Amino acid sequence: QVQLVESGGELVQAGGSLRLSCAASGLTFGSYLMGWFRQAPGKEREVVATISWRGLNTYYSDAVKGRFTISRDNAKNTVYLQMHSLKPADPAVYYCAAHRFPHRLGSGDVADYRYWGQGTQVTVAS
Repeated sequence: QVQLVESGGELVQAGGSLRLSCAASGLTFGSYLMGWFRQAPGKEREVVATISWRGLNTYYSDAVKGRFTISRDNAKNTVYLQMHSLKPADPAVYYCAAHRFPHRLGSGDVADYRYWGQGTQVTVAS
């Protein structure tokens, strides 16, 4: 059974920083493309960032490029999202996800990810 558990979301002031973590179990973590997605109330889930299975390639949405950094530690079965310069537009539930199949190349499509965490809430105070 695959489990992804996010943590680190909290209330932060605009301009502040947070680091989200996602701990994975039940799969060969280092073989999977991983992604961070977010969903605000009343809006569709959208990609934030992805990282290849060996961590050599990353992708960021235009909304977060230059402010967020995705990384992974395969020895710890954990993927991170370091967020800086948080804006009022950033609040959402942030989800960690794993691609449907191992050793696949980058994708930011929600439909390509099979395993999802429960989400962690990020709130930005103006």
